[in-house]
Amino acid sequence: MTTSFSRRAALAAGFALALAAGPALAQQNQVLRVGVSPGPHAEILEKVKPLLAKKNIELKIIEFSDYVVPNQALDAGELEANSFQNQPYLDNQVKDRGFKIESVGLTVNFPLGIYSAKYKNWAEVPDGSTVAIQNDPTNGGRSLLLLQDKGVIKLKEGVGFKPTVADITGNPKKLKIIEIEAAQTPRSLADVAAAAINTNYAVDAKIEPTSAILREDPKGPYVNLIAVRSVDKDKPWVKELLAAYHTPEIKAFVAERFKGSVLASW
Repeated sequence: MTTSFSRRAALAAGFALALAAGPALAQQNQVLRVGVSPGPHAEILEKVKPLLAKKNIELKIIEFSDYVVPNQALDAGELEANSFQNQPYLDNQVKDRGFKIESVGLTVNFPLGIYSAKYKNWAEVPDGSTVAIQNDPTNGGRSLLLLQDKGVIKLKEGVGFKPTVADITGNPKKLKIIEIEAAQTPRSLADVAAAAINTNYAVDAKIEPTSAILREDPKGPYVNLIAVRSVDKDKPWVKELLAAYHTPEIKAFVAERFKGSVLASW
């Protein structure tokens, strides 16, 4: 009887210990799947990964080749977070697609550039040339605002952050502006006089960001961000992810690795 009782007691104690250890084990095995676009976003998070590992959080970096799927995957719960977009783009996606996702913190800024494989500076671009911009409202609008800021075109008053080609009211060089997918803009350089290319795609295509013949000033709402599902925004792991990202080590890495083509926001 004593032996049987002892065995039952030992089993009960072991079960109680397993229950008590459950949350700790779950925490140790916590996995964060973060969607990124190729290039700097992925590189920066690779440096964040070991910092999160110290907090018993495994970071899995998942690369996407476009700007739509990462938000779809996040909204569907296939990711815990993503890091690739700015606030105007996120706002547009939420409005158009009904995603229940939101920003929880800022990351880095990628000054947009106009690049050319044929001309070394904008003054060399002939009148009537074809210029490619992105075909999504946020990035295409951003490129048009860059062209306006540099005196190349003029846009209607009050167009905000998402002007379209139809909003051009002045075009002294009579440029033909075509719209293509953002990911395809580097490939278009062989066929156009110049193209607006997001920095992450320029880096991925081995194009030096500082070689742009027109370059956006680092300003306004175009700092990139980390987005999560709205239901997750107050989860402890969100705080840990941001804390690991916003460290002096990561800021120093950004400055050294990207030489001013990518700017830390903190």
